[in-house]
Amino acid sequence: MGKSSAPSVTEVQERHPSLSIDDISRQVQELVEKINDSRTSDQKVMDSYQRELVEKMTGACQQMKEKMFMVYEENSIEMQVKLQELSQVLGSCTKLSDELLEARRALAGLREALAISETSEAQ
Repeated sequence: MGKSSAPSVTEVQERHPSLSIDDISRQVQELVEKINDSRTSDQKVMDSYQRELVEKMTGACQQMKEKMFMVYEENSIEMQVKLQELSQVLGSCTKLSDELLEARRALAGLREALAISETSEAQ
């Protein structure tokens, strides 16, 4: 990421052949410090980028959740209507079943009455 524009040790020696070991050490130390500063700066940029991404993703996820809950609410309303209709249909089915059972009993009683009357007439 960050590239240092500091001259290399070889370049320094070529320009100033009379530099002492202390001077070279100092320049190397400065170069290392610049590299470390550049790395620190790179890390700060990446940390900032990561924070921004997390914020954006958190916002996007929150929007998705809100839309999801809206769909849930719409579906719940539709399901409630359908369940109410089903309850009414099942109530009608129960009523019809009771009426059919009553009619069956009436027919069975009529059949018995006819059977009794036929046996009475046959005697």
